Amino acid sequence: MSIVLIGAPGAGKSSVGKRLARKLGRSYVDVDQRIEEVVGKPVAEIFADDGEARFRQLEQEATLELLESHDVVSLGGGAVMNPVIREALAGHEVIWLRVSIGQATRRVGMNTVRPLLLGNVRGRLIELLRERTPVYEALATQIIDTDGRGSAEVADQLAAERSAS
Repeated sequence: MSIVLIGAPGAGKSSVGKRLARKLGRSYVDVDQRIEEVVGKPVAEIFADDGEARFRQLEQEATLELLESHDVVSLGGGAVMNPVIREALAGHEVIWLRVSIGQATRRVGMNTVRPLLLGNVRGRLIELLRERTPVYEALATQIIDTDGRGSAEVADQLAAERSAS
């Protein structure tokens, strides 16, 4: 069973995931990073060159493989919108790193290479969270608020909870 981190862009999935895995002595993988390694170009270029549909196909393939082979997995923010991925999350520990629009906007920054946030970053985040929040909530076995907290603090909390159980 993997520990899977889900949430909006800027929630801290990658930074918390790395720290959590290190604290637990477990392996870690970021699905988007793995896709970039396999394809040989950044996610933004995959979107631009090949389209979102191709990226989502790569994301599904990578997620299904990585859920079975790694201990801590960070999913891209939109991965949960794929019904195949949602089904594959059953039986895994799914932690939703919840972040407010304001905090996510500050963390992502106004100049971003995140393909789904081009243009009005705050407006796109509002739109994405409106669509994705019910899915994050339905999938989560645990919800952690990350506003005003650093990745080390969040990872420390998660590691301590897992050590105590």
